[in-house]
Amino acid sequence: MRRSFARLARPSLRRRLALLSALAVVVAIASASALAYFTMSEALRNQVDRALLTNPLTVTGTFPQGSTTEGRVAGRLDPESLCSGTADVATRFQMVIGTVQVVRADGTTCTRDPADEVTPTAADVAVANGGAATSPRDDVTQGGTHVRVRTTALSSGYALLVARDLTDVDATLRQLALVLALATGAGALLATVAGLLVARTGLRPIDDLTRTAESIAATQDLGIPIPVRGDDEVARLATAFNAMTTALAVARARQQQLVADAGHELRTPLTSLRTNIELLARSEAAGRPLPPEDRRALLQSVTAQLVELGDLVTELTVLSHDEPQRAHETVRLDDVVRRAVERASRRGDHELLADLEPWELDGDPGALERAVLNLLDNAVKFSPAGSTVRLRLADGTLTVEDSGPGIADEDQSRVFDRFWRSERARGMPGSGLGLAIVADTAARHGGTVSASTAPEGGALLTFTLPGRRPAERPDSRV
Repeated sequence: MRRSFARLARPSLRRRLALLSALAVVVAIASASALAYFTMSEALRNQVDRALLTNPLTVTGTFPQGSTTEGRVAGRLDPESLCSGTADVATRFQMVIGTVQVVRADGTTCTRDPADEVTPTAADVAVANGGAATSPRDDVTQGGTHVRVRTTALSSGYALLVARDLTDVDATLRQLALVLALATGAGALLATVAGLLVARTGLRPIDDLTRTAESIAATQDLGIPIPVRGDDEVARLATAFNAMTTALAVARARQQQLVADAGHELRTPLTSLRTNIELLARSEAAGRPLPPEDRRALLQSVTAQLVELGDLVTELTVLSHDEPQRAHETVRLDDVVRRAVERASRRGDHELLADLEPWELDGDPGALERAVLNLLDNAVKFSPAGSTVRLRLADGTLTVEDSGPGIADEDQSRVFDRFWRSERARGMPGSGLGLAIVADTAARHGGTVSASTAPEGGALLTFTLPGRRPAERPDSRV
């Protein structure tokens, strides 16, 4: 019961769309019906008013014998004779519309049928006293008939109030109101049904998307695609959803590959560490300590393996972040390279020559410095002692050229893969993740990275980042 009430309190999207569409149609029909009703009402009333504005009486015959000139007023019958029972007004006058009522200057009235009498207003009495004719207005007779009345001057001290029965007009308007109300109700019903059908048809792709998302959540299968039909907003949503699931599938595959590769790479230093530590422990437990030279060499090996293991964990932590890096500050790439050169120069006896032009971009300065430092460490590691490593930054492109043996053509496309190491690098320290971090940083900043052979035979690594040339600070040399 509580669930049903909650469902009614929060209707589904389909019901909301149906209700909104039905409401829009009902409002439109109701507005059109109201406009039609008021237009018809004004038209009928204007027709009555035009009749009221004409001369209400027309002389049709001669006065009866015995009538005197005193009984005539400006060519009309004495107003009092209109109310007398003996005067045959119907044979003397033709009533153009409705009934007539004489209003005297003192406010009293006379009419042939008291049921047709309308209570005069002050404006009606003012007309009998020489005032201007009144405008048409609604009123009610003593008999309860709804009428439209207008008062005009008849003669000195008299006014003629003409009343037009509005019974037929009211009946026509009531019938019209009933028809319009029925039409509005029928339109509301049809609009509701049509709204449900349209909502069901229009939201069918959303239902498909929902079912697919629920299936993916239940099965963890990111390879289930959503059919894309057309090019409307729903199709765009389906396309975006497919792109999202594809990206998630790729990220999951990368994560699984990273875990597998990391497990493989961690196994070697951990096995070596365990072997060395077990050897040291057994010698101590047996009471036969190792010779000082062997003990020193073993501890140095353990220390080196711990350093290698720490570097590997650090690099794995960097690569484990698959989310895009958000650029949150303006970075001078030439300053970043300069700091990396200073750090790398303290690690060995190689000469680092840098030719840096100013370049500015939006990015993460820490990640960029780590990437540049990895490029320099890679160049230093493969260059002979005392050799020169050259760097050049121009228009956002950083090139690092070393004096080492270079990279074979068939390996140049793989040097940025995770955990990949060439045959000649297998015996050197490192995890095979340094250049992978460079490629990952370049991708996060919208750049590219590539490897080729330098003119002098060494490796030439190119790191390109989009940005802009700053307005200040001239070219610098390090």
